[in-house]
Amino acid sequence: MESTGRYRYVGPAELRDQAIAADAVAVDTPTVLARWLAARRRGELAEPVTFVVALDGGLRLAPRRTEHVALAGGRDVLAAGEMMFAPTASGWGVVEVTNQSTGYCPDPDSWPAVGSALDRIGVEHPGDFTDKVIFRCCPACGERNVVRDNDFTCALCDSALPTRWNFTSN
Repeated sequence: MESTGRYRYVGPAELRDQAIAADAVAVDTPTVLARWLAARRRGELAEPVTFVVALDGGLRLAPRRTEHVALAGGRDVLAAGEMMFAPTASGWGVVEVTNQSTGYCPDPDSWPAVGSALDRIGVEHPGDFTDKVIFRCCPACGERNVVRDNDFTCALCDSALPTRWNFTSN
């Protein structure tokens, strides 16, 4: 099933206003992916890269310390997070993938957009997020929260957090 979720940027305005990603790539073929990964500096492949799935379903990648909003050009996305690649018999494959993006706070339900983007370019993947991050917005103070150990309590004001994803989508 294709995800119809659309995520707008909910992070700090100063990061959104710097919405330019250097060394980013739109991956539309395994060859483009292989070239971009081959250009990584020594040791860079030992850590995940930043990714977004654009509204057109395209996968965009950038080095890990790139802000998701910069990679997305300030626009809404279908998914955002981090991916780790490793060589496979047929090229490169995704070995770890997460929805970790405090700028977009995507729900784990955004996986279908990620899976479709990877399938479209023929990249092997685990079939779901290998680590799912649960984000909630505190209704009392507006703070973005990462829910850990099923504790739906705001880290800032101790108010109860909703059990369902509650950031505004467009």
